[in-house]
Amino acid sequence: MSDEPAEGSSGPITDETRIDVNTSQKKVMIWLVVVVILILAGLAAGTIFLLRSDVDTTSHIRDIFIIFMALESFIIGLALIILIVQLATLINLLQNEIKPILNSTSETVNTLRGTATFLSNNLAEPVIKLNESVAVFRKLLDFLKIWK
Repeated sequence: MSDEPAEGSSGPITDETRIDVNTSQKKVMIWLVVVVILILAGLAAGTIFLLRSDVDTTSHIRDIFIIFMALESFIIGLALIILIVQLATLINLLQNEIKPILNSTSETVNTLRGTATFLSNNLAEPVIKLNESVAVFRKLLDFLKIWK
């Protein structure tokens, strides 16, 4: 047997694995901070470039930015339409498939409850009463010492 975990299993959690997880989380956070700083630096450099450039360059970049914003709005609109269609499908599923299943399950539970009550009243109670009577009769015979 080897001390290494089988393929596909994560193995036991030790202090070493916790340290590895913590260091990998720290690395991800550091990279995230670096990316955010680079984006902010790029925005600042772009703003400075636009402030120092002529009006034609700024207007061209503004127009390109407006086109990208319109494209983004179009994509968001499509995503919202897809989301609404998926939501309608989910509501349809709940109303037409899940609700009948729940109703059927509820009906089955009520039938089982009725069956359990019927069996309790017509089978279990008479057997318990018979056993009770037999036990009383035996104790009476033991008390009178008729039976040994």
